[in-house]
Amino acid sequence: MENRDVPADPVDRDDAASSRRHVLALGAAGVSAALTIRPAFAQTAVSVMNCQIPVPGPTAAGQYIDATGKLVPPGTKGAFPGAPRPFTGEEVKQAFRGRSLPGTTYDQSQAYLQYIRRLQAGQSGFTCFASITTSR
Repeated sequence: MENRDVPADPVDRDDAASSRRHVLALGAAGVSAALTIRPAFAQTAVSVMNCQIPVPGPTAAGQYIDATGKLVPPGTKGAFPGAPRPFTGEEVKQAFRGRSLPGTTYDQSQAYLQYIRRLQAGQSGFTCFASITTSR
C-alpha cells in the first residue's frame, strides 16, 4: 500500500480545522478593530473642527496683535484688538485656505493667523492649532 492510499490521520484533520478556525477568528477580530477605529477617527475629526483658539489667549487679554502676530500694548499703531470670541478649528482651517476669519477685515485676519501660527506648546489654542495642521 502506498502513502497516498493511506487515509489521513484524524489528528491532522483536527489540527487543520483548528487552524482554519483560528484564522477565521483572527479575521473577525480584525474587522471588529476596524469598525472600532473608524468611528474614533471620525470623532477626532469632529473635535478638531470644534476646538477653539482664542486670539489672544486668556493670559494676554487686553493686548493687541500686530501684523506679524506679536502681542503689543493696546493702542499700538497698526495693531488690532483681540478677537471678541475664540475661533473654531474649522474657521481657522478655512482661513489658512484663503478665507478671512469671521468678523474680521483682511488685514486683521492675517494678523490673527500670524498670531495663531506663532502659538507654542502650553499656550491656549496650541493643541487645536496642532490638530489642524497635522490633519491636512
